[in-house]
Amino acid sequence: MDGSRPIEPPDERFPKSGRILKRPHFRLIYASGRKIHTPLFTAFYVESYRPGLRIGLTVTRKVGSSVERNRCRRLLREAFRRNKALGLGLGVDLVINAKRDLVAAPYAGVEAEVKRLLARIRS
Repeated sequence: MDGSRPIEPPDERFPKSGRILKRPHFRLIYASGRKIHTPLFTAFYVESYRPGLRIGLTVTRKVGSSVERNRCRRLLREAFRRNKALGLGLGVDLVINAKRDLVAAPYAGVEAEVKRLLARIRS
């Protein structure tokens, strides 16, 4: 071996510090945030004093069974995790409310919607 270290992949984790978890934070964003409708979800966002993007997900029983709701959460988390670089420097707290159409959506469609959402927030 030549002593060189292998190239490490970029950090793509979705840590707790990048998530909105408490009910009062959700309520604050709903009350004072801006709203964007997409075919797959409704997004509420508010500028934050923290750098970066924090995300909260809500998927109600109207969306479907627990299996379907969990699939929606996984799709959204993965789409944001893979595209979090697009949200760097935004300083935004974002809450996503899933719609029924998200259940049947392919991952590529969800990712495209997330990219469009982040572009709209940036502008």
